[in-house]
Amino acid sequence: MKAVEISTYGAPDVLRLVDRDRPSPAAGELLIRVGASGVNRPDVLQRTGNYPVPPGASDLPGLEVAGEIVEGDAAAMAAAGFKLGDRVCALVAGGGYAQFCVAPVGQCLPVPKGFSDVQAASLPETVFTVWVNVFDRARLQPGETLLIQGGSSGIGVTAIQMAKAMGAKVIVTAGSDEKCQACIALGADHAINYKTQDFAAEAKKLTGGAGVNVILDMVAGSYLGREIECLAEEGRLTIIAVQGGAKGEINAGLVLRKRLTITGSTLRPRPVAFKTAVALALREHVWPLIESGAIKPVIHSTFPAAQASRAHELMESNQHIGKIVLTWE
Repeated sequence: MKAVEISTYGAPDVLRLVDRDRPSPAAGELLIRVGASGVNRPDVLQRTGNYPVPPGASDLPGLEVAGEIVEGDAAAMAAAGFKLGDRVCALVAGGGYAQFCVAPVGQCLPVPKGFSDVQAASLPETVFTVWVNVFDRARLQPGETLLIQGGSSGIGVTAIQMAKAMGAKVIVTAGSDEKCQACIALGADHAINYKTQDFAAEAKKLTGGAGVNVILDMVAGSYLGREIECLAEEGRLTIIAVQGGAKGEINAGLVLRKRLTITGSTLRPRPVAFKTAVALALREHVWPLIESGAIKPVIHSTFPAAQASRAHELMESNQHIGKIVLTWE
């Protein structure tokens, strides 16, 4: 099979299209003929040597794919309602940048009706991440207000739509007026240009001084202190990345007085059983919203897999709105 590997740590041009042996599914797994592979920020971190591959995972980058089941554990597939020839999308711990990819059966979901492989491949990493952090760990409730840092990112555009579909109010930050308008068009109630406005002051103003109930943060660093300031009483801060740095200063007194919860998670190293439980929750609560059109994929660009370096350049430029996807012929 053809695959894209990281030849050495470094800039986007270290990505190489190579020949690799086709993987074989083990017990509880299936093999997908990949039509499209999602591109995510962790792929960039892995390429630069800043995101170690979990034990047992493929060294190839790529955490989400969509395509056709061509082989697998028959009993496990039957128990999950799958059969050979079905189209699925899957969350994987690596190996997604390839024409064939092995995935645990429990981490696969049916391709929503009418979706292309490109659309389906844009879903797993974002919907799993948003569900775990916003709805499971941070317990966002209908009527509450969610602040999303980086609303135009792949995670951001998904979080906007999922939160709105679940009855929450949404405020986002984004780095340009164009990105802010794109977030509003997706359903966000308010968008703050963090380059020209103080997001903490604006968030408090937009909530009448009360503050926001939940913050989805992929920045950390210097944002942490201001996030503590603009959380409401009983507010929850959930951290999913540290693009602004792993360390920040907070007012611990505010955490005490407001009775705040600060949490976070990484998804890639979690066990299959955990991800299977998340997939079941998504199938019950989110897949009907996707199939009804309440939540839609937002694809900024697609690239042939041989041009994976261009996809990474775009990711690092931060000029995209929504998802970047690789396609396989």
